[in-house]
Formats: sequence, C-alpha cells, structure tokens
Amino acid sequence: MTDASHQMLNKVPIVTLAFWVIKILATTVGETGADFLNFNLGFGLTKTSLLAGLVLAGFLSLQLRQDRYVPWIYWICVVFLSIVGTLVTDNLSDNFGVSLYVTTAAFAIALAATFFVWHRAERTLSIHDITTPPRERYYWLAILFTFALGTAAGDLVSEQLGLGYILAGAIFGGLILLITIGYYARAIGSVLAFWSAYVLTRPLGASAGDFLTQSPQDGGLGLSTMSVSAVFLVIIIALVAYLTISKVDAVEKNAAPR
Repeated sequence: MTDASHQMLNKVPIVTLAFWVIKILATTVGETGADFLNFNLGFGLTKTSLLAGLVLAGFLSLQLRQDRYVPWIYWICVVFLSIVGTLVTDNLSDNFGVSLYVTTAAFAIALAATFFVWHRAERTLSIHDITTPPRERYYWLAILFTFALGTAAGDLVSEQLGLGYILAGAIFGGLILLITIGYYARAIGSVLAFWSAYVLTRPLGASAGDFLTQSPQDGGLGLSTMSVSAVFLVIIIALVAYLTISKVDAVEKNAAPR
C-alpha cells in the first residue's frame, strides 16, 4: 500500500495529438541536437555526453521535486532524455565499438527488465498512475531506455542494414499505424499500445532527423543540424506554451493508484 502522504497529482500529461507531435519533434531534436553539439561545436562525443548528462540531471531533479505535471519542465526532460539516449548509443557504437545488434538487444532487455520490476513493485505500468515518487522514477528510467533502444534500432535498420532513412521511417511509421489500428480495434491494450508507440516514435523521429541533415551522398538532404534543431525547438516551444495556457493535457484531480 502506498503511503497517502506521498501521493501527488499525476506527473504525466494526458495523451493528446499534441503529446505525440511534441514527442516526435523531441526525438528528432535529440538526433540533430546531439550531432550539432558533437560535430558543429566541436565538443566531441565524450564532452557532449557529459554536458547533456549534467543538464538532464538538473532538469530531472527539478521535475522530481514537483507535485504535479508542469509542461515546460516535463518536456525539457523529454528533449534532454532524447539527446542523452542518442549519445549513450553513439558512445557504445563509436567509442567502444559495440555492434548495433548488441545494443538493440541489450536496451530491449533493459527496458523489459525495468517494466518487470516496475510492475512487480507497483502492479501497474499505466501512465495515468504516475502519482508516487517511485512510479515516477520507474517512468523516467523506462523513458531513457526507450530513447536508447529507439536510437539503436533506428540506426540498425537505416544504416547497418542499409535500408536508408526514408524506408526506415516508413517501416517505423507503418508499425505505429498498425498499433494505432489495433488499439482502436481493441485488439491491443492501452498500456501495451502506448509503450510500443513510444519506443517506435524514437527511430521514426531519428530517421526524419537523419534524412533532413545527412549529406546527399548518405541519402539525406544535407540541411544544417542547427537550422533543423532550431525550427523544431521553436515548434516545441509553441506547442508547450499552448498546453501551458490551455491545460488541455493536465490532470486536475488526483488519480487513485491501481
């Protein structure tokens, strides 16, 4: 039984169309933003990883101190988790030479283990029940692994298997469409549908980001990572401002734990 004194308002927004739009944009920024810091500013992979990790730790600490969902804090955490998840996979691949097959499998196992421990301890994986500190910690750990897994799987399909960014994006987008159809047809439960789509939006956004910024020789459009990151960040900021003002995705009543 969870101590009532540790109850709080649900810390995760209601899932709306804006939620998925921001999520996909954030995953794209995670890809292009990490590349911008790593290559364009010359920080290098190690310094970029340390910097992004420190910023993420600061915002996660701020997020965990809140007693309810605050849009700008929540979405900054998502953006930086996207960047850090990308950098974790890139470090393993580039600095340590770990195969994308191995990292994809390892992060899939890590995510499954997180879900197992989370469900065993809390008896729910629903994002509508992030109403205690332990559940929120499990939630953010799962989010980190979804980004790392999505990065590895996306790179595996588009680069290692040589399918290219457009075809990879079409594959991941098609899988998300099938999950959506399955959910509305009541063939897939809401928890499974959400987390499956959450994982798949990462490689979808990464494929889009790579297609926009990689050189034409590598199958991309060759756009600037700074320009793409800036445009997508402006859209994210505008959507988060809308959510903050409208409160259409806020939970006003305390959710009973399940």
